[in-house]
Amino acid sequence: MARQLDEQIVGRFPVGQRLRVLDVGMGQGTQALRLARAGHQVTGVEQDATMVAVARETLAAEPEGIRERVRIIEGDGRDTGVHFLPGSFDVVLCHGVLMYVEDPDALLAGLARMLAQGGLLSLLVRNADALAMRPGLYGDWAGALAAFDTVSYRNRLGLDVRADRLETLTDTLAGIGAPLHTWYGVRVFTDTAADDAEAPADVETLLAAEERAGRTDPYRRVAALLHLCGVRG
Repeated sequence: MARQLDEQIVGRFPVGQRLRVLDVGMGQGTQALRLARAGHQVTGVEQDATMVAVARETLAAEPEGIRERVRIIEGDGRDTGVHFLPGSFDVVLCHGVLMYVEDPDALLAGLARMLAQGGLLSLLVRNADALAMRPGLYGDWAGALAAFDTVSYRNRLGLDVRADRLETLTDTLAGIGAPLHTWYGVRVFTDTAADDAEAPADVETLLAAEERAGRTDPYRRVAALLHLCGVRG
């Protein structure tokens, strides 16, 4: 997914421009730190205090030039209007967050307001149109049948969360002034791999296959996750 995000950034902004990036639900700061290393000014918002502590500890080990490009705020991503003025960012990331939000429309509208004209909104969501794939591939036929009729699922942490449909999010993005520009599938072939599995020897070939599938129909439509990129009009 990092490659997909970089592709959108390179294609939308002048080479060398230092972007103002907002990472909502930054987790342990993987994306925020990667973008700061690339020269961008990054603000991360995270509600989980443990994640914030990990992000701060990781950031502390970086050179001063990178540390000063990252600001971390412990708070709720739905409160961006409290911290920032509209149009304050060129890129807004919201990766792996919507599945924990029962009604994401207000959150998405708030994130769109944070974008400057022509800014990029990057979303990573669970694909509700493919919820039967994981239980089906595991041979859980009852689970696969049940998944066809719901947008709810239990994630690997054992939490009951929700998924989103591409069609619904396309309509939502159009309604908040950041219409869908492009989208990708993520974890087409690797969704059933264990989180702690060792990387295969031919990992570059695996990544190439995932990248190709994530851009190609019908494969991307059955991906575990969807990466949607909207642009502020």
